[in-house]
This record gives sequence, C-alpha cells and structure tokens, in this order.
Amino acid sequence: MANKGLGRGLASLMGSNTIEEFVPQTPHASELPATEPADNVVRIALADIDPNYEQPRKKFDEAALKELADSIRLHGVIQPIVVTPIGKRFMIIAGERRFRASKMAAQKDIPAIIRHYTPQQIKEISLIENLQREDLSPIEAARAIKTLMTEFNMTQEVAADRIGKSRSAVANTLRLLTLNDDVINLIEQGRLSAGHARTLVVVPNDQQFKLALKGCDNQLTVREMEKMVREFLNPKEDKPKPSIQDSKELVSLVANMQRAFATKVSAIGNGRKGRIYIDYFTADDLDRICALVEEWMTERFRKDD
Repeated sequence: MANKGLGRGLASLMGSNTIEEFVPQTPHASELPATEPADNVVRIALADIDPNYEQPRKKFDEAALKELADSIRLHGVIQPIVVTPIGKRFMIIAGERRFRASKMAAQKDIPAIIRHYTPQQIKEISLIENLQREDLSPIEAARAIKTLMTEFNMTQEVAADRIGKSRSAVANTLRLLTLNDDVINLIEQGRLSAGHARTLVVVPNDQQFKLALKGCDNQLTVREMEKMVREFLNPKEDKPKPSIQDSKELVSLVANMQRAFATKVSAIGNGRKGRIYIDYFTADDLDRICALVEEWMTERFRKDD
C-alpha cells in the first residue's frame, strides 16, 4: 500500500519502504532474531501495546471506530501500525485508530512494524502522522502544528513542508487559536466550522462569541458570516437625508440653482442655517459648473466697479 499524500518530512523520518501486502503467517515479535529487518511485519499482542500519550488527536469518532471494527472482524487489519519498543512493551507511533478498533473487535493481536526512534523523533512523527490525516478536529490540528513549531523550532514554512500542507493553510489553521475560548469550544463541539470561525479572527475578542452564536449550527453560510462580520466592523452611518424645512424661499432657490447649473442641487437645513450641495458627475461637468460660477462672479465684480 503506497504512502500517498504523505509529506516529505514523515517519509524521511519513518523510512521510504512501503508494505505491499500483509502476510498473516509472519512471526510474533518475540520470535524475531535481533538482526530481523525493522520493516518486517509482525503480530503483537494488543495487551503489550500502549497508546502514545502525546497523541494530538484527543477525540475519536465512536461511530467511525465501530465501522472500522466491523471491517476488521471480516478482513483483519490491512495496514500495519507502527510501534517503537519502550522497555518490554511497545508504544504506538502511527495507527492508534486501528489499535482502538482492533480492541473493539475483540482481536488479540495486530500486525505491526517495529522501529526504533529517539524521543524527539517519536514526538515529531506522531504529530506529523496525525496532521496528515483529515479527521483531526481543526483545533486539534492547530494545537499540533503549534506544538510542532514550538518543540522543534520550526517556521510556518518549514512546518507546512513537513506535513505536506501549504503555508497559507497552516497560517489559517493557527489563527483559530487566537479566538475567544468560548468560540474555540464551539469549534471543538462541531457546532462551528473552521471556515465560519476564521471570519471572526478580525473581531474584538469580547465580541466574537456573540457573533459566533449567530452563525453556529449552520444557521449562516460562510459568505453570510463574512458579510455579517463586515457589517459589524463597518456599521452603516445613518446619514441625514437632505431636507428643507420651513422655507419656501429655500425651496425656490434650490429649484432655480438646479435649472441654472443643469445638475442636481440639494439642501439640508432651514431658512436660518444649513448647507447646499451641488452635484457633478464627470470632470467636464465640474469644469462647466466652475465656468458658470466664474462668469457670474466676473459679472458681479463688473457691476460693483
């Protein structure tokens, strides 16, 4: 089975050999001579295997596990898990979901590949192996990426390369960790998607949860959520509509100016105080209005002389 979709980092850490086919007749781990190649598949008792306590994925879908367990009862575990020796026991490096499903299916042992890793390699491989899967929750993925970068002093670019994702995807995932804790809880509960949540990153922290509640449980599409956030950040000002109060003379003046300038003229206020607006719609329009004003001013100064 080929390692499709794996990032270069995981392939280099776990070795480039692939398992073409699992052969049930392989010996038990205890029967292997010390010189047995590391990539041979062996069967290890489930009772001798421990999960990785630094596993990034904290929640496993019970329904999906049951489906996998049913498949394992019929066909067995097709792809071996990867373990490393810890004393007389083994710790899972990759394949905890298969391990859990095998226990659910009441299996006694599981096919496995034994490899020897340093503690640092164990941590890095566990993080990368999980990040390359699609079933991590967005928050679990974000925390795992942050741990990967912090523990191994990686930039976003390096982390993206190691897990086979784009830098923008890594950056967008990490942004989720800047959200309000209550919003993060909604994401972890599956009530708010990562796409919906990312629209809230630009909102002040104390206002995020209120907006999140309006968009959670698929009440809004991501685009509708984006629009809601834009309107929240840029509320429309209630601009006073042009109005003329209590002045027939002002009404008449506006009408005369509209005819003289041949454009829209509006006024705000009353006969005592206000503003008059003269609209222009092109550069030529403005030049024409300016020429009219200059002509009237010239005529007025000539009369004054």
